[in-house]
Amino acid sequence: MIDGYSFDRLLADKSYDFDDFLQLIVDKEAEVVIPPRARRKEQREYDKHWYKERHLVECFINKIKHYRRIFSRFEKLADRYLGFLSFAGALIWLR
Repeated sequence: MIDGYSFDRLLADKSYDFDDFLQLIVDKEAEVVIPPRARRKEQREYDKHWYKERHLVECFINKIKHYRRIFSRFEKLADRYLGFLSFAGALIWLR
């Protein structure tokens, strides 16, 4: 899933908290920003500030889905789609 990508940190939710995946991230020399599951015997630390940033991005994606033109992708050309996507982002920001 993360092969071929380079990154400094990986932000994900609790469902990605399993040892093999965490080891893959550590092998890529990246910071793990995944909260531990409640049933884990050894709770590990994570950067809560970065995890809050992930929440903001998810809220923004949820807001732009209210624009039917974006989620159904009426625009077939990528440049026009990205242009309207940035326009919708500006509308949300101005609210």
